[in-house]
Amino acid sequence: MIDEVSATYKSQDTEEWLDKVFTRPIGYRWALLFKRLGIHPNTVTVLSMVLGAASGVMFYFDADTPSGFGLNVCGVLLLMWANFYDSADGQLARMTGQKTPLGRILDGASSDVWFIPIYFFISLRLYPQVIPFCETQTWGLWSFVLSAIAGFGAHTYECQLADYYRNIHLYFLQGKEGSEFDHYAQQKAKFQSMPFRGHEIEKIFQWFYVNYTHTQELATPQFQRLWHLLKERYGEDIPQDFRNRFRQQSLPLMKWANILTFNTRAVTLYVGCLIDRPWIFPVFELTVLLVIYLYMRYKHEHFCRTFADELQGTDL
Repeated sequence: MIDEVSATYKSQDTEEWLDKVFTRPIGYRWALLFKRLGIHPNTVTVLSMVLGAASGVMFYFDADTPSGFGLNVCGVLLLMWANFYDSADGQLARMTGQKTPLGRILDGASSDVWFIPIYFFISLRLYPQVIPFCETQTWGLWSFVLSAIAGFGAHTYECQLADYYRNIHLYFLQGKEGSEFDHYAQQKAKFQSMPFRGHEIEKIFQWFYVNYTHTQELATPQFQRLWHLLKERYGEDIPQDFRNRFRQQSLPLMKWANILTFNTRAVTLYVGCLIDRPWIFPVFELTVLLVIYLYMRYKHEHFCRTFADELQGTDL
């Protein structure tokens, strides 16, 4: 069973330990069931969105009563369930060969569909509560300001960059077929060529994905410089020696990319809500996770600059 589950990993380099011992094995069993039932991976992704969004409603209730605590536990279980399905959809796609461009877009959007309601209902929950260390001042509208900054100003960019770095790593490790490393120009051209009639939903999601890839590229100027130099010189046939050297520099950053995706963020959310201190979640987002994001980005851009300078100056 362990070998069967590991065969559905994107790579050993990019798997987080908690996913290996917990999420992936459970997701794998769901994937086997969905395979037997003939359910498409994209349907599983949509189900994960529904479950994740529903969990946000549960986090609205204060946990200082038995019923409120129970509802928060339901929120935890629903979000865990959504994450199992999020694992299962990719495993199912790799099992059955049912990988689709729409599936990649839906998978990237699923986290936003989960967490936008979560931030919203946490804001509602905080609204009448007293701000920590302030005896009389309630959160009021500041709860929405805090969540908006944490969600749209930090969370979104952290997840986008972590996803991008993991797919870059997979590209240099396994090549084009082993990654979901997409480019803004290609995705924009695809969007422009896609007819709207009969493809309304796909076109809407493609528009969001175009902006998603654009944001990733804007955040990584030194990698974009390196990438263009590599394409000009080698095309798709990047030397294995360079791939190995890139992996050596990129691999230590994968642990930080994993922290910025789901598990660490979710555990913080669970703890904060269950001890009735939901403000811990957005504050953690704006402090610890933001520092990790800035560090990871600095290190990645630094070694990409070094490689680009070397490529411009000498033959690799």
